[in-house]
Amino acid sequence: MNGLATPAAWSSWLDAALAEARACLSTGDVPVGAVVVDAAGTVLGRGHNEREASADPTAHAEVLALRAAARARGEWRLTGCTLVVTLEPCVMCAGATVLSRVDRLVFGAWDARFGAAGSLRDVVRDPRLNHVVEVVGGVREVECRTLLDDFFAQRRA
Repeated sequence: MNGLATPAAWSSWLDAALAEARACLSTGDVPVGAVVVDAAGTVLGRGHNEREASADPTAHAEVLALRAAARARGEWRLTGCTLVVTLEPCVMCAGATVLSRVDRLVFGAWDARFGAAGSLRDVVRDPRLNHVVEVVGGVREVECRTLLDDFFAQRRA
């Protein structure tokens, strides 16, 4: 584990992911944000949910951040990188995380309904796949969960 793989670094990167999540509030998208950080701690890609804004069912925060990081790096292999997201990835995003060869996944809130990094499923750590991702879940979970809970409470009101 490199020097940037510390709880303090994860919390700092989560600030950037939370800023991305808050960008969703103006579009009606579920507020989930993600960043991809390289081994030196540089943010290579950012994304937030854009399914409603773009009418694209694959426009999840993680997928958009992974795409941006791959463009920035000039290759699809994101070895040495960490994906930081405000919510545990779904099956699609977990699969994209594995296929991009990200080393580590750090997320805020667990997702008992759709989570694929330890809650409902554990795609990212499935030893039958060609790559296994280190998982650090529950980082600043209350803050990430509150953003989601407030969003859904407003939609129900």
